[in-house]
Amino acid sequence: MFRGSAPAKIDDKGRIKMPTAFRRQLVDQFGHEVFLTSIVGDSVLVYPLPVWQELESRLYGLPSTDRVRQRFLERVSYFGQQSKLDGQGRVVVPPLLRESAEMTGEVVVSSRLDHFEVWNRVRLQKRFAERPFSDDEFDYLSERGI
Repeated sequence: MFRGSAPAKIDDKGRIKMPTAFRRQLVDQFGHEVFLTSIVGDSVLVYPLPVWQELESRLYGLPSTDRVRQRFLERVSYFGQQSKLDGQGRVVVPPLLRESAEMTGEVVVSSRLDHFEVWNRVRLQKRFAERPFSDDEFDYLSERGI
C-alpha cells in the first residue's frame, strides 16, 4: 500500500522520476514495469503492471457490449502505455497524455493506495480551491466508518 505524496519534476524528455521512497516500494513489491494512463486526461495514473493486470481481469469479466466498459477502455487505451522504470527510476509520460495533463515542470506524485496519480502542481492546487471537500463527503465517509 502506497501512502502520501511527493514533489517531482518532468524533464525535457517528458520523463518523470519517481520519488525515491515510492520507487523503492514499487520495485520491491511489483517490479519495474508500469502502465501509465488517464481516464479524463487531466492527470497521469501510474499503475504497477500487476495491479493494472488485475484491473484488466475484472474488466474482461464484464460483457464486451457493456457501454461503460467500452468507454473506460476507449479512454485508458487512448492515453495509455506500458513502460518500465529506467535505472534512475524515470518513466516517459506518453506524449498525448503529457500534453493533455499539462505535464511540464513541477508535478506532485500522490499515492492512491495501489497506484499513483501525478498532477501538474498548479493544476492540482487550482482543483483543490475549486472543489473543496464538502460536509456531504465527510458525512459519506463517516457513515462508512472512516
